[in-house]
Amino acid sequence: MKRFPFLLFIHLGVLILLLSTFANAWIPPNYFSKLNLLSLGFPYLIFAHLIFTLIWIIKKKKIALVFILSTFIFYNPVRRWVNFSPKNNEIDSAKTDLKVLTFNVKYGSSGWSKVKKYITDQNADIILVQEKDTNRAVRSDLIKYPSVILKTKHKIIRQGDLINDDSKGNSFYADIDINGKIVRVINVYLEPFRLNKNMLGMEDKNSEKQEKNKIEALLSRLIPTFKTHEDQVRKIRKAVDHSPYPVILAGDFNSVPNSWEYYNLVKNLDDVFVKAGNGSSTSFHDYKFPLRIDYIFASSSIIPKSYKVDYSVKLSDHYPVIAEFLLN
Repeated sequence: MKRFPFLLFIHLGVLILLLSTFANAWIPPNYFSKLNLLSLGFPYLIFAHLIFTLIWIIKKKKIALVFILSTFIFYNPVRRWVNFSPKNNEIDSAKTDLKVLTFNVKYGSSGWSKVKKYITDQNADIILVQEKDTNRAVRSDLIKYPSVILKTKHKIIRQGDLINDDSKGNSFYADIDINGKIVRVINVYLEPFRLNKNMLGMEDKNSEKQEKNKIEALLSRLIPTFKTHEDQVRKIRKAVDHSPYPVILAGDFNSVPNSWEYYNLVKNLDDVFVKAGNGSSTSFHDYKFPLRIDYIFASSSIIPKSYKVDYSVKLSDHYPVIAEFLLN
């Protein structure tokens, strides 16, 4: 077989896989869970597509134009990973009405005193924490749920649990009066995958188990968790869809952009990183490949002013995510 037809065959295969990631918006994991795996490979698939396209350009093949144009189809999916928001002087100069911090603290494994100091120094209006050991005593002004907590400077009108099954995932909402404007804030912690690095061919100090069949081990964790996520996401969506107030949905989704979880949680909300973020959105750094699993979404009436993944802080296997908003 000639060289270029073989390369074309491979490139078309990559393009088909990339296009298939759009189907995650409609096909739930309990119907076809393996489709959701493509979302994990999206950064590598788009990189391969760009490399192949560059090769066609260098070779001066007419097919290069087709692949160049096809790249624009993935403009929004790419922006969920890497984004450069234009400056808006009017918004940038306005006084911040609300600052939100979400942070998976990995049960304070780096020292809770350090984590607490960092969080306090941010002076956020609303603090969402995941993987906090709530079996220990917590302050009276913290909402107490297994694994997740919320702290705010403002008055909480009501609150409610959203995931109360036996899973490790957890989520709750709190309706908060922020200077006369009520906002429903939802802290999300979807079911974790319980992976260890040995499954990915890396050394894991926390696990002595060596996986012989790494692919089989990975699938045994990923597929059931995708299905658990579906049930959890549907419960969270009810709190969003039935909210009489604007919504801020944030936390550790344990899901990457372009996944079924992403598409269904961001529905009718804005991804604040896409609206106001710049650079990379990667928020989980314990593995050697890019993973964005921490998010802040908001209703369109809540205007994003800034979005930041704080890469200067390594107090957990997650980076803190901070966003500022205008409410009026």
